Amino acid sequence: MKILVLNSGSSSLKYQLFDVNGDKYEVIAKGLAERIGINDSCVSIKYLATGEKKTVNVDLPTHNEALREVFALLLNGAISSLDEIAAVGHRVVHGGEIFKESTLVTDEVIDQIDELSTLAPLHNPAAVLGLKAVKAALPNVPQVTVFDTAFHQTMPKEAFLYGLPLEQYTSHQIRRYGAHGTSHLYVSQEAAKIIGKGKKIITCHIGNGASISAVKDGKCIDTSMGFTPLAGVVMGTRSGDIDPYIPLHIMKYQNKSVDEVNKLLNKQSGMQGLCGFSDMRDVEAAYLKGDVRAVDAMNVYAYAILRFIGSYIAAMGGVDAIVFTAGVGENSPILRKMLLERLSYLGIELDEENNNKRGETIEITKSGSKVRAFVIPTNEELVIAQDTVKKAHLSDK
Repeated sequence: MKILVLNSGSSSLKYQLFDVNGDKYEVIAKGLAERIGINDSCVSIKYLATGEKKTVNVDLPTHNEALREVFALLLNGAISSLDEIAAVGHRVVHGGEIFKESTLVTDEVIDQIDELSTLAPLHNPAAVLGLKAVKAALPNVPQVTVFDTAFHQTMPKEAFLYGLPLEQYTSHQIRRYGAHGTSHLYVSQEAAKIIGKGKKIITCHIGNGASISAVKDGKCIDTSMGFTPLAGVVMGTRSGDIDPYIPLHIMKYQNKSVDEVNKLLNKQSGMQGLCGFSDMRDVEAAYLKGDVRAVDAMNVYAYAILRFIGSYIAAMGGVDAIVFTAGVGENSPILRKMLLERLSYLGIELDEENNNKRGETIEITKSGSKVRAFVIPTNEELVIAQDTVKKAHLSDK
């Protein structure tokens, strides 16, 4: 049984094709359609069985053409017929309060996702384009939406309500929603398999965008991103949490517009704003050379993460494990060392050798550590594929 997983961006379409046999999920092809609606667009694929890679330069005016080209590449080495695709799973960033779990797609669901675009204007409209493109190409194939926000819907009110007039929540849906839910779900479940269920786990999804979550007994009780993905820890180009008056101050005294301040906070801040680099590989290279701005930026970065870890320990009444995942979390021994050494008061003893390994699930604390720490590579596409099989009732067939 073949399951296609799609992640639609405004000008891109990432995809993976899974071959599902019982509990075994194997990726057989994956790739990316780039620059949709822009000049110099192309579609790429990698066939996992042979390792062969292929890129086709082709005009992609809309997501419909992008999907058509993806199908053509899949038919050229991954499947013999589109009839082999049993279902399509989609990553959708924002489900608001409507979608508390993955959902089988109907026309009403597509309309609701579109209406939620005010909460994720860069992401939800793209997801709608992907959903409509699949519906047009494969009208009889079930589709399932998997929401980044769904895992965080278990947060209690004290965690998701802001100190604003209550009507801002009841009438305008302004509250903490979080993001990266599929990643936090996956790595917390993997950690629970190792240390046992019913534990207190802090998951650190640290990439160019980053969020920290507190997971108690398998449920999210708090997360660092808020109404939008701008909130929380310092990120590659995003400011993270700041005094809410700062944007107003900038607008008033620097004569900047809403759009200019939005760009400043989302695209020009974070590590980019502090030291001139948004890619952590560049930041760390400068840090190791003793560049003052990079040193300061790394310390600000680590401190921001520590603040959330510390607050979540208090919220859960302790912690059993800390998990690092995503691009930076999985590949930065320097940052993990900075964090865990500052958490040594918890009884954490860093295993230097394991901390320097990459590309695998591994414990990076020594045997006997009171709090254990792990690196667990995330696999959001697998979560989407599994939920697609479940919600499309394919496991019953």
